[in-house]
Amino acid sequence: MDSVLVVEDEAAIREMVSYNLSREGFRVATVGSGEEALAVVELQAFDVVLLDWMLPGVDGLTVCRELRNNPKTRNIPIIMLTALSGEADVISGLKEGADDYVAKPFSPKVLVVRVQAALRRKRADY
Repeated sequence: MDSVLVVEDEAAIREMVSYNLSREGFRVATVGSGEEALAVVELQAFDVVLLDWMLPGVDGLTVCRELRNNPKTRNIPIIMLTALSGEADVISGLKEGADDYVAKPFSPKVLVVRVQAALRRKRADY
C-alpha cells in the first residue's frame, strides 16, 4: 500500500485530502506544519508528499528544498498544493524541486490521479 504525507495547515483541506486518498487505498499521514513534516520524514518513509506552500513557521518551499537535499528523501515525489497560482509561483515551486503543482481550489479526483501519476513516474525511474 502506497503512503502519502499530507502537509497542510488548514484542517478542513487536510481532512478532505486524507479522506479522498484513503478511499483510493492510500495510507495517509497528515501534519499541519513544515517542522512536523521534516520531523516525520525522518521517522517514516513515504511514497509521495503533498505539500502546502504557505505553512506557519517553516514554509513549504523550504520543506521542499530540505527534502531534496536529504539523501533519505531526495527521490520522494513532491506535489505542491497551494493557493499561490501565479506563473512565477509555479515556476519557483518546480525549480525548488516539486514534481507537480496543484493550485487551490482543486478537484479531489484530479489530485488523486496526480498522486497516482507521480507514483507511476517514480516506479518507471527504478
